[in-house]
Amino acid sequence: MTFQWPELLWLLAALPALVAAYVVVLRRKKKLALRYASLTLVRDSMGAARLRRHVPPLLLLAALALMIAATARPSAVLTLPSQHETVILTMDVSGSMRATDVQPTRLAAAQAAAKAFVAEQPENVRIGVVAFAGTATVAQAPTRNREDVIAAIERFQLQRATAIGSAIVVSLATIFPDAGIDLAALTYGSENAAKAAKPPAQVKPVPPGSYASAVIVLLTDGQRTTGPDSLAAARMAAERGVRIYTVGVGTPEGKIVGIEGWSMRVGLDEETLKAIADLTRGEYFYAGSAPDLKDIYESLRSRFVLERRRTEVTALFCAAAAALVLVSAALSLAWFNRIL
Repeated sequence: MTFQWPELLWLLAALPALVAAYVVVLRRKKKLALRYASLTLVRDSMGAARLRRHVPPLLLLAALALMIAATARPSAVLTLPSQHETVILTMDVSGSMRATDVQPTRLAAAQAAAKAFVAEQPENVRIGVVAFAGTATVAQAPTRNREDVIAAIERFQLQRATAIGSAIVVSLATIFPDAGIDLAALTYGSENAAKAAKPPAQVKPVPPGSYASAVIVLLTDGQRTTGPDSLAAARMAAERGVRIYTVGVGTPEGKIVGIEGWSMRVGLDEETLKAIADLTRGEYFYAGSAPDLKDIYESLRSRFVLERRRTEVTALFCAAAAALVLVSAALSLAWFNRIL
């Protein structure tokens, strides 16, 4: 539990003074009762009635404490229904995805897991697909039509190179189509990485992970070989509050694959993928096999339906305080035929 205005909690120091005032009033009443004794007063001061008269004031004191706490604007980490309206599946289609260390191939396993993930998403969530190799393209604009999304995933064609930074930038442009993101300047060549690190002047940076309407799921099996710097692009996403969940496919030690007569070893850059997830307040997942990949997408699906996030709970404190006031009044009427 945290408070946005914790300095207001000093008002709780006034509660002991109220308790002291209450005790003083009770003592004065007791003296008057002894001076002007009657059977009614004696009866009310005995047994259960003597304890009951303290209950309503105690409830009012607790309600006051809750109201003071509410003015300090409390926040707590709660598990709540997700507000994600858009999920961008950003998938690597570089030549190394033909490797067979993930059966039947890395690409085929990724396609199968992605299609299962799409099928399980709530109907209100729009899903877009970005495919990347040497460049990144929008294979399917965000849509609620699951058949179109699955068809886009099935159409993947392997290409050369790996431009992870370009994939992130194109995914952001898909989420914010009216933000004026200059794809030509940001996605071609590492010399533009400095530009990618900074949002346009009209964009005011927000806390990382604070944009709740969209997320990016980035799946890759290799290292960046072209395009803007991956971490510079990740900072661009962080400044817009977009979380990136990264999925590494393959083995860290790499796999030798043949591409158009050439043989090359392709390794997984876990360090960069972890850094991307950390910068954007997402999470990194490692998939060393097809079942691992399926489990990861299932885990992501559950995260997108219910997620833990810090939420202001001022209204709950106010509701609890109001309930205590009502209970106090009801008990006073039931026991003493008046509201204390």
